[in-house]
Amino acid sequence: MAKLILLYFKVFILCSIANAVFEDQVGKFDWRQQYIGKVNFAYFDTHAQSSKKVVMATEKNVFASVNSRTGELYWRHVDKTGPEGNIDTLLMHGQDAVLVIGNGRLLRSWEVNVGGLNWEVVLESGSFQAACFVGQQWTTKYVAVLKKAAISLHYLSNGHQKWLENLPESDTVQYQAVYSGGDGEVFTLGVVPHSHLAVVAYSLEDGEITKQVSVEAPWLSNIQASCAVIGQGVLLCVDPATVSLYMLDLQLDSQMTQIPLQSLGLEVSAGFQPVLVSTQPNPARPPLSEFFLQLGPDHHLLLQLSDGQILTLRDFKPALLASFATTGEKTVAAVMTPKNKTACSLNLFSADSGRRLLDTALIFNMDPNGGKPEKLYVQAFLKKDDSVGYRVMVQTEDHTLTFIQQPGRVMWTREEALSEVVTMEMVDLPLTGTQAELEGEFGKKADGLLSMVLKRLSSQLILLQAWMSHLWKLFYDARKPRSQVKNEVTIENLSRDEFNLQKMMVMVTASGKLFGIDSKTGTILWKHYLDNVPPNAAFKLMVQRTTAHFPHPPQCTLLIKDKDTGLATLHVFNPIFGKKSHITPPALPQPILQSLLLPLIDQDYAKVLLLVDDQYKVSAFPSTKNVLQQLQEMASSIFFYLVDSSQGRLSGYRLRTDLSTELIWEVVIPADIQRIVSVKGKRPNEHVHSQGRVMGDRSVLYKYLNPNLLAVVMESTDLHQERSFVGILLIDGVTGRIIHETVQRKARGPVHLVHSENWVVYEYWSTKSRRNEFSVLELYEGMELYNSTVFSSLDRPHPPQVLQQSYIFPSSISTLEATLTEKGITSRHLLIGLPSGAILSLPKMFLDPRRPEIISEQSREENLIPYAPEMPIRTEWFINYNQTVSRVQGIYTAPSGLESTCLVVAYGLDIYQTRVYPSKQFDVLKDDYDYMLISSVLFALFFATMISKRLAEVKLLNRAWR
Repeated sequence: MAKLILLYFKVFILCSIANAVFEDQVGKFDWRQQYIGKVNFAYFDTHAQSSKKVVMATEKNVFASVNSRTGELYWRHVDKTGPEGNIDTLLMHGQDAVLVIGNGRLLRSWEVNVGGLNWEVVLESGSFQAACFVGQQWTTKYVAVLKKAAISLHYLSNGHQKWLENLPESDTVQYQAVYSGGDGEVFTLGVVPHSHLAVVAYSLEDGEITKQVSVEAPWLSNIQASCAVIGQGVLLCVDPATVSLYMLDLQLDSQMTQIPLQSLGLEVSAGFQPVLVSTQPNPARPPLSEFFLQLGPDHHLLLQLSDGQILTLRDFKPALLASFATTGEKTVAAVMTPKNKTACSLNLFSADSGRRLLDTALIFNMDPNGGKPEKLYVQAFLKKDDSVGYRVMVQTEDHTLTFIQQPGRVMWTREEALSEVVTMEMVDLPLTGTQAELEGEFGKKADGLLSMVLKRLSSQLILLQAWMSHLWKLFYDARKPRSQVKNEVTIENLSRDEFNLQKMMVMVTASGKLFGIDSKTGTILWKHYLDNVPPNAAFKLMVQRTTAHFPHPPQCTLLIKDKDTGLATLHVFNPIFGKKSHITPPALPQPILQSLLLPLIDQDYAKVLLLVDDQYKVSAFPSTKNVLQQLQEMASSIFFYLVDSSQGRLSGYRLRTDLSTELIWEVVIPADIQRIVSVKGKRPNEHVHSQGRVMGDRSVLYKYLNPNLLAVVMESTDLHQERSFVGILLIDGVTGRIIHETVQRKARGPVHLVHSENWVVYEYWSTKSRRNEFSVLELYEGMELYNSTVFSSLDRPHPPQVLQQSYIFPSSISTLEATLTEKGITSRHLLIGLPSGAILSLPKMFLDPRRPEIISEQSREENLIPYAPEMPIRTEWFINYNQTVSRVQGIYTAPSGLESTCLVVAYGLDIYQTRVYPSKQFDVLKDDYDYMLISSVLFALFFATMISKRLAEVKLLNRAWR
């Protein structure tokens, strides 16, 4: 009985502390989009004619299965970041997908139907080179893995190693390819660059060397780039220097046969490296005798090896892409040819004859704002009349996947560039035409009183009509199930909502593609791909003009900087429509060191962008006469800083009236001992509501609110756990004065830091205690405020008081950010992205350095939490409940029109958008608010008042007649 009572008590406790999201709230104010990254390998599941799966492996170390009809994910496996989780190759046979992971560290087999792991084995050490399936007696039984110095054979059923053999002369020979044609032998192909080719054949049964041949090939340096195996084990290579094909029978020959391309009537485009493409539909059988030879960017040939002779089956020019596909016993070749600047056509050809198949034309309409086609994946299938049908998946330069079926209908599109978001901004949506007209009345010169009254009445009537139509839509949609209510968002119907909760998310990706996304639904409203973006470019996105200045359109400027050369370009565009601005940005011939968005505005209400080059010369955009005059007038109050991490130098500069720069301070940190990791200031759109903090004795402790304060993060160059350290410098960006310095000894990065109001929170790894720790710094002026009207870094005689406290955090973190509201009244929360994919909303009150160890009456009066070194992680603090966000790289916060609400976007491999309410929704009525009850009570009180008034009048009248 006692145990039963204890069980009931436990259940009661668990139920009382449980926190959940109601079913009708899921997806109401949040959304998530999952991505996989740029595709490296893709195979269609062909074990059944009706299969709808595309299996992919990507640059982001993701292995996933996608529904070929809808583009949605069936399942996804995210491996470790970096080389340790890199997917070296993907092999597909039936329902088994075999992957080599981490430069040959692991060999895994997955069941593609449900995404379950069949087996995993750890391979011998060595650099991975190649892998292939090995068949015997018409069935595929093994997988061969080639390393730098060894080759191993594993059973496909369980991964067990059948044999492992060392490669002969591996010190001098670079083994790069492995091949098996189902004849009981495994061939490894190696090369001594510009010397000879090494061919070693191993017996399938015991791994004994059955053949070892050295073939002269002084022109060969890379087998995988120049060669392919075709037909009955014939190695075919192409050499652009001699403009020839070289042929070697792996079974019989010991010398290569040269076939000049000129003898075939072929010519290679100048400066182009020819490419050979072969196909082996069944690993237990030799490859086909047909192959593609690419001689130029838009020139492909379908060739055939027959009786030792190379025959040309068909010449495709122009042809952008070509690929083989097999269904049953039929193999076809798909070729993409340009039709015009915005469209390409695809056709199927018989692989064994080059004959074009009837009714196989397909039109691919290219996105004018996207990249060019880069890869072509073909899914062939047999129709009822035994003819071949097909669907294609096209990958473009901007990492977009487009799935098309005949005659050109786009079934789905996946924007995989969004898996690499590097920076973003949220822009307010524009007003509707009626709202803009109403707002414009206040800025127009009136013709007279009557015209103003008529204009106001017409505006109000239009607003009333719009409100009535909105009410009717709400009433009409309320009668439908929620799944049937369609709220399609397009650029045409975009307008600002009542509380400014819906915004335009402008995202910049590493591939150079820009996106405009609706924050309410996640719909991609526009996209634009920037050509010629360096692969290692850095981006900085700035909003120069918002939508508040009607009729001037909003304006964003993207600074694209090459990290190697420092050269930069500017891209100016409209963030609402994504269109390039008619304003021509200035040319930047010199490397750019710093960019500043000043609070100055030109005559068109655009903020001034200040650019500093490596000669310390300043240029402004826009650079009108009005802007230059303002800069000269305010030059004495414009300061900026430059960071040279390699030299450990932090320098401060001032702008002169002639728009030259002057060095006014410099802080040098010994670069051989420590290095500058990052420098972070406060956000310019941050508002502070309260200048002080009320103490328990009713006195006020005033905050040190320095808008010019910089937080400099430093890490030691010595990584030994006893000598490593993390340092934080708080420097005034105007005077260079070091406000505070703190060092965490026996600690190392990565350091995540948030700088806001009068506090700095940073997280690091303690090598001494082997745990993650938070430290918080808060700066106060004291009990008296030096200057309550304006802050000046040049007039601060007293240093601030600094309070510091540290806490233990039970998990590592991926990113850190603070909430942001319109007026700064709402309490602050820290948004912490965890490696598990959860996003934690931690109240700042838990990271208060004034938390007392011993509670007192005054601390109770201030509602201070007693100090505890361990920081809890409560599941109800997860703002994304079960919506896991993989590999969170950044969190962006933006204010809304409601003071209680902060908009949050977490981006990484996935994108997640939601709203957070740090102080609850104190300015919003609840969803279950009983409008009917309060309306009934108000009407009842109104009628009761009227009746009581009438009765009182009658009573007074009767009393007067007495």
